Amino acid sequence: MKLKQKVIFLAITPLILALCAIALAVRHQAITLAEQQRATIQQAYLVSKEAELKQYVALASHLIAHLYDSGRKDPATLAEAKRLLSSLSYGEDGYFFIYDLDGNTLMHPRQPELVGQNLWELRDASGNPTIQRLVARARSGGGFERYLWIKPSTHKVAPKLGYVIPLANWGWMLGTGIYLDDVDAALAKVDAQQSGNIEYTMLWIAGIAILSALLVAGSGLALNISELRGADAKLKALAQRVVESQEEERARLSRDLHDGISQWLVSIKLQIEAGIIHLAGNAEQKATAPAIFERTAGQLNDVLGEVRRISHNLRPAILDDLGLAAALAHLAHEFNQSNMTPVSFEAAGSTGGLSDVANTVLFRIAQEALTNSERHAGASGIEITLSGQARQVSLTIADDGVGFDLDRIALHPKRGIGLRNMMERMEAIGGELQLASSPAGTVVMARVSIGS
Repeated sequence: MKLKQKVIFLAITPLILALCAIALAVRHQAITLAEQQRATIQQAYLVSKEAELKQYVALASHLIAHLYDSGRKDPATLAEAKRLLSSLSYGEDGYFFIYDLDGNTLMHPRQPELVGQNLWELRDASGNPTIQRLVARARSGGGFERYLWIKPSTHKVAPKLGYVIPLANWGWMLGTGIYLDDVDAALAKVDAQQSGNIEYTMLWIAGIAILSALLVAGSGLALNISELRGADAKLKALAQRVVESQEEERARLSRDLHDGISQWLVSIKLQIEAGIIHLAGNAEQKATAPAIFERTAGQLNDVLGEVRRISHNLRPAILDDLGLAAALAHLAHEFNQSNMTPVSFEAAGSTGGLSDVANTVLFRIAQEALTNSERHAGASGIEITLSGQARQVSLTIADDGVGFDLDRIALHPKRGIGLRNMMERMEAIGGELQLASSPAGTVVMARVSIGS
């Protein structure tokens, strides 16, 4: 693949991937909203139908209340109640039915052939006992029940929402219901409309993606050879800088592992071997073995702490979330908890104008300075000061330790790696690093211009 083709490919691929991600996100959100809308419509419809059914049954109960409240159970009274209820209807498929609590049909105006039959064992296509469930609902005081029943207007089985109440004095179950196939049809129409809207949106996104890809490809083809060569040279230089940066970070991590964890692990290994030897020795040696393993366990805790420190140092999340001042305050707090030397932090002004890279560099310098003070200075206190002015941000780390010889450290090939790292980091962002050390203590000051 030629360089020109590579450039075009590298330009189009992220664009297509981004548009695909946007399309998937839009589709997911559209489907979620459609499902929520469907559920809302269905819930609202069912709530209204449930209230409607309750009102119908209340009207029916009121119609026969004078007969029911009379306390009479003679055939004439019961027949009059059935006559009154059978005359009630609403809509094309709205009617009332009466069963006794043993499942015998006492009144069914739309299916009179069922009157006198015992439907206790009647089951739907799924094997659910329809009348048994309605009677159980009535025995529990009444309520709603979903079941399948033949719709009079179509003579086909359809889902139905029924509402039943008990008439305990007569041993009856009075009920009515609303068929739900109209609800399903309305919801299916809503689903179809939503699906159409989603497909239409996806077509628009696909068209935009194709048009954008063509525009990017056309722009890439319009580049001349000299511009492509210049871009290629810049890419190579950038890639080299990335590799160098990675190698520097790897070297830093390697030094951290070698200076801390590696030495601890060697010591732990030797102590474990000594403990094993003592366990195999005489009684006096066996008695000293637990103390050896306890020391080993303590060192393992130190190793775990060092691993957590290194992991945190790789990238502090608080720096991205809350900013440099909060990250430095947290760093001082962590240092106070894990080290003997007290650390204080003070911030003044604003550091909001610094770039993310500059924030990271200043944070790393504070980490390195604290580590050096703890390991080498023997200080009784460390002060961190962050100051933000109109055009510049300053970071100062000062301790009252024994200090060191700057010239000697700078010339030593195996020492002063941390100081060199700090200087290199500041040079990379165009900042300034100043070091001052004496037997009264050490001061590290880093200055970065706003906008770096």
